[in-house]
Amino acid sequence: MSKPMISGKEIEEETRLQDSLRRIKHVIIVMSGKGGVGKSTVSSNLALALSMRGYQTGLMDLDITGPNIPKMFAVEDAKLEVSGDRKLIPIAYPPSLKIMSMAFLLPDKDSPVLWRGPVKMGAIKQFIEDVEWGYLDYLIVDMPPGTGDEALSIVQLIPQADGIVIVTTPQSVALMDSRKSVVFGAETKIPVIGLIENMSGFVCPHCGKSTDIFKSGGGEATAKDMNVRFLGRVPIEPRVVTTGDSGLPVIVDSPESESAKAFFSIIDNIVESVEGK
Repeated sequence: MSKPMISGKEIEEETRLQDSLRRIKHVIIVMSGKGGVGKSTVSSNLALALSMRGYQTGLMDLDITGPNIPKMFAVEDAKLEVSGDRKLIPIAYPPSLKIMSMAFLLPDKDSPVLWRGPVKMGAIKQFIEDVEWGYLDYLIVDMPPGTGDEALSIVQLIPQADGIVIVTTPQSVALMDSRKSVVFGAETKIPVIGLIENMSGFVCPHCGKSTDIFKSGGGEATAKDMNVRFLGRVPIEPRVVTTGDSGLPVIVDSPESESAKAFFSIIDNIVESVEGK
């Protein structure tokens, strides 16, 4: 049986895609089995932590229907510029972070994305192809929740990704879905770097005591059971919410907080895993 012919347009698109990614040293995909586990908050703080560690870092928000990353950096009103070869230039954020999100392409922040699956797939592909990242040490890709068509399309477009970081919360339902994300990594042949347990205990801002509102330790137990690395746990702290809403991530606003310390520790574990291969 003969192989299907590859059109000139498909070759051109593949060339554009590879050209967009070829100067990126490491690609880290951040995903979760379900929504509501704080994946975008984790992605934002990890990307900024890398930047603060001295790495040239990119943060790509590919959650098409819920692009919240710009809000977390107070850049939701930023206007994209276009390079000489018609590529989108990401928004710069100090010290060395570049941010790209579908939110920058919507008419206004309240506009919903009313697209069916094939349209979203095409948008994701074009979005990845048409961004001028330049040279990056790390690109953090904030995925849509779940392991459906969008997630599958993204990992097929970025097959050279170094690995997947899975975000979960300690509840049994979230942990059950995080196990599916581990299997997703195995089936797509992208290694799982490790698992992060977010919202792991509430740290009282007055007395500093930790209370396990949503349980604690389930993420570590799941990582051990699934034979993946446990990267660390991030507690619930009011500062994480208020800083995220105000557009100043907690690792900058409150670097001595338990959450900030957790994010820096986790990113050090990720760098060790990726660069220690």
